[in-house]
Amino acid sequence: MCDVVVIGGGVIGLSIAFELSLHNVSVRILEQGQFGQEASWAGAGMLPPGNPAWAATPEARLRAASHVLWPTWASRLRELTGIDSGYVRCGGLTVHSSSAESEFSQEKARWIAEGIALESLSGISLRERFPALNPSIQEACFLPELGQVRNPRLIKALQAACVQRGVELFSGHPVMSIEHNGQRVHSVRTPAGEFTAGQFVIASGAWSGELARQVGMNLDIEPVRGQMVLLDAQPLPFSCVIEDGLRYMVPRPDGRILVGSTEERVGFDKRNTVDGVAGLLKLAQQLVPSLSQAKLERSWSGLRPHRPGGLPFIGPSGIYDNVFVAAGHFRAGLQLSPITATLMREMLLGQPVSLPLAR
Repeated sequence: MCDVVVIGGGVIGLSIAFELSLHNVSVRILEQGQFGQEASWAGAGMLPPGNPAWAATPEARLRAASHVLWPTWASRLRELTGIDSGYVRCGGLTVHSSSAESEFSQEKARWIAEGIALESLSGISLRERFPALNPSIQEACFLPELGQVRNPRLIKALQAACVQRGVELFSGHPVMSIEHNGQRVHSVRTPAGEFTAGQFVIASGAWSGELARQVGMNLDIEPVRGQMVLLDAQPLPFSCVIEDGLRYMVPRPDGRILVGSTEERVGFDKRNTVDGVAGLLKLAQQLVPSLSQAKLERSWSGLRPHRPGGLPFIGPSGIYDNVFVAAGHFRAGLQLSPITATLMREMLLGQPVSLPLAR
């Protein structure tokens, strides 16, 4: 028997296991498919800025805490595994294009209220800084502390770090049932057999809802399909993230540009669609016209775990005293993975929690 079984091998599950292993906790991860191949693989790896001193909402506090943790988190993984996750603070440009003027103004006001470094750009100053941008875009704000991480590399680094720290990784092990006795869960059952542990963590992304129901929780987690496309545009026409409302373009140093993302409530359907891909390609051309000549490399999609209100559930199940949940991160799993891992380690080990979690 190990100390902790983590159910789910995405970025959240892997991060929790890695963090626990640094504190000499024996961990097994049970992943129903392949590690990190769902929402973690489908995201673009954007890391929005935060300011712990001025963060007033639960979302802002989580984001700010992760913003502080990311440099050390990425450095530790690189030192341990030799794998560079591509973490960098590249900056981000929020444009006033398809988003309504009121939405743009509200977002800008939120950044200012949080004390986030921001530079307002318009007219000639915007053209000079970002000459590839569509001339019809007349207003934007630049966030110098926005970062990015290359999610496939991050997943590989987390897997390698977990292995080095003695975490046992089991792919192709879907959990079919959670077995309990009184107020404690004693094991979980998979097609390959039963796994026992002292504590259990449900971190299965869009699939967490059904597992949570087995321990008496109703998390209302639903899958939301997000389609993505990858362009090859060498040389890169811009070097920072560009955001337009909920959609974005993320440049990589190798000349690739990630364009995303749709938000579609279609159940567990992961297919790419003509409408979805066409809409993302149209966005890219509208924001940066020269991308009409870029090469379309491929498209893919992932299922993001959404909860009403948009906040993840991070904490004990409330019914079984040795079951915890870290799920419902929606579009923020990658960015919130360091703080989620830290908080889960603190709760599992009975340590003081470093961040207020009241909603």
